[in-house]
Amino acid sequence: MKKRLRNILAFLFFCILLLLGGFFVADHFFPLSITNTKTTQTILAEDGTPLWRFADENGVWRYPIKLDEVPNDYLDVLLNYEDRHFYEHFGINPASLLRAAWQNITNRRIISGGSTISMQVARLLYPHDRTVIGKLKQIFRTLQLELHFTKDEILTLYINRAPFGGTIEGLGAASWSYFGKEPKALTRSEAVLLAVLPQAPSRLRPDRYPQRAKQARDKVLARLAQYQVWSPDIIEQVQKEDVWVYPRKKPQLAPLLARRLSQQYPNEDIIHSNIDLSLQYSLEDIASNRKNQLPPKTSLAILVVDHTDMSVKGYVGSVDFNNKERFGQVDMISALRSPGSTLKPFMYALAIDEGMIHSESLLQDTPRISSDYRPTNFDEDFYGPISASEALKNSLNLPAVQLIELYGPKRFAGKLAGIGLPLESNGNTPNISYILGGASLRMDNLVSAYSAFARHGQASPLRFVQNEPLLSKPFISDGSAWITRQMLVNSHQLVYKTGTSYGYRDAWAVGMNPRYLIGVWVGRPDGTPVVGQYGSITAVPILQQVSSLLLNKERRMNRPLPVITKPASVTLQKICWPSGQILPANDENCHRQKNAWIFNKMVPPTLDTLTALNNNVYRSGWITIWVNDAGKRVSADCNNAHKKQIALWPIALENWLLPKERRQSLLPEVDKYCPVFGKDAFSPLDIIGLRNKQWVKRLSGQQDVTIDLTPQGGIGEKWWFLDGKLFEHSDEDQKVALTVSQKGIHHLLLLDQSGQILRMTFTLD
Repeated sequence: MKKRLRNILAFLFFCILLLLGGFFVADHFFPLSITNTKTTQTILAEDGTPLWRFADENGVWRYPIKLDEVPNDYLDVLLNYEDRHFYEHFGINPASLLRAAWQNITNRRIISGGSTISMQVARLLYPHDRTVIGKLKQIFRTLQLELHFTKDEILTLYINRAPFGGTIEGLGAASWSYFGKEPKALTRSEAVLLAVLPQAPSRLRPDRYPQRAKQARDKVLARLAQYQVWSPDIIEQVQKEDVWVYPRKKPQLAPLLARRLSQQYPNEDIIHSNIDLSLQYSLEDIASNRKNQLPPKTSLAILVVDHTDMSVKGYVGSVDFNNKERFGQVDMISALRSPGSTLKPFMYALAIDEGMIHSESLLQDTPRISSDYRPTNFDEDFYGPISASEALKNSLNLPAVQLIELYGPKRFAGKLAGIGLPLESNGNTPNISYILGGASLRMDNLVSAYSAFARHGQASPLRFVQNEPLLSKPFISDGSAWITRQMLVNSHQLVYKTGTSYGYRDAWAVGMNPRYLIGVWVGRPDGTPVVGQYGSITAVPILQQVSSLLLNKERRMNRPLPVITKPASVTLQKICWPSGQILPANDENCHRQKNAWIFNKMVPPTLDTLTALNNNVYRSGWITIWVNDAGKRVSADCNNAHKKQIALWPIALENWLLPKERRQSLLPEVDKYCPVFGKDAFSPLDIIGLRNKQWVKRLSGQQDVTIDLTPQGGIGEKWWFLDGKLFEHSDEDQKVALTVSQKGIHHLLLLDQSGQILRMTFTLD
């Protein structure tokens, strides 16, 4: 008898070993995989609210959470209702299986599955038929789970894989979808409801069948009362609550940012952005309200950045993501566009650092010829003498061209590329047109570069997600950043620069208030011109609206605004035109006095762009002459000749100066007994062959009129313009023929090598 018992035990032991061996062999050849479902992605706002979600190929959304993010109330309900002995068994509860089998046999239908949480996870990972073979497969996978994972890890898998109705999987997705809150914020009633929902997710969906869901919840509450998990008072209080769910709504904010971050972080399930949820709602409302005011097929983009830490708080990449006519799925924040005049502040700041200008340096807004480019202002008018600050504030093209010609376009483009603002153009050869929008860039890079004006000259990349480090690159000095801000001041708390690209394709406004950088772009994504679209008209109102929204929010939060103080390197000095330097107010060479911001005590003289000319009378700044005792101009070797310095205005400004400021008034009369000879004499520009405001008649039977014109005075080469178009280029005093056929008033302009101009109008009858 004993021998037989020993044989039975040995046989059983052998069977157990065989089963164990078979299990481990099967575990090796059929390893457990928990990555057999396609990962979904969720983009979160700064406060953790989902902005956008990317479902899998079946439209299923999962929002994975960790066990410590699950409320204790939910765990109490789940473990006591689903698997009271979860932490005690080895994945299979034989008592539960036997009980379920008995119930199913006696009732001749499936009443209970007897599955533990581990078994449910196995079924979620590897679905199977409700057959004996299917159950054996489930048991095998369950044992694998218990072998390779801890109980907490298995519980976490259940929490993130359980079905909650429709295309929702996992407690995280269910909490946000049904109640609009994170799982930790669930109430007891909501926790109970979500604990029972996976039992029959389609039949118990609270958004469709609230009464069924309430009955299921109350059934769970009865079980909790039976096991004395919660006190009777708590259970009674929960039972009185109605089942109410948050209106089902997919996370649909910042879609273009979500796409961008998804492409940047393809392997992240959860991406924590820095987006301010309430601000994003407001910005998308602004875009939506502006949509009907824009021309057809026109879009807009808005970017908001907190420049104290460079976190991106608002991102609207298009006017309407779902509007195909307006190219809504084209992200204009990352698209290459012409910047118009938005690069000009960088040129002025770099020129200040270089000692080329101060805030009130005398610049020239006059017609000019360049071998690379012949720019004009948009209004096709000229201011003449203009300070650097006024030129920047009024976004004048020609003074900016004057600066970039002297600074060097390649050097300028290289400086911007060094801080993450590459400029692209045909051939990618930097030229002076870059300062007027003759290259392409991205809004995000442009706004990042503008951070130098708010961050003491340091440019910092944008921080889209919370774990990105705050980096900085030196770009300009703190002093030139502060001075440039002062030159740009548009209002007490908002500083901005506008831009309009050639052909009215892009309207820009980029600015900053005490805390935020703001970028606004308006235009057609396909590059079609929109006539009459200017940065100042189209983009600035949006910029001002966004800035007011941000500042009002700061006041509501009672948060003090950052203050940028004047650096010690910046001082205020009285300077004089035309020299651009410090002179007493009563000095005869101080024609106009200005209050200028000076950097590092550098007071640069007025820029001289004509150093190649031999005749110094045609240059600007200080010239040396010789005068006699009578004050008349003489040759240096004359008797009683003594040296005198005179500050002259740039010759190109002659037409815009007061009579007393022009060369003919500033240069003393030449003494006829000891005259100045040679090229040192000043000769105003004139034209022989046509008088100003002359009427010109055609001969009978002729359609065209040809007028012979001869230049007089001036210096060097001559350029002839008719009605704004160049029609002839001549040398020195070379005669030219002007042929005119169109009746009416015509405008003639003559420009010489020194920059001196002569204007005339005539009428063809």
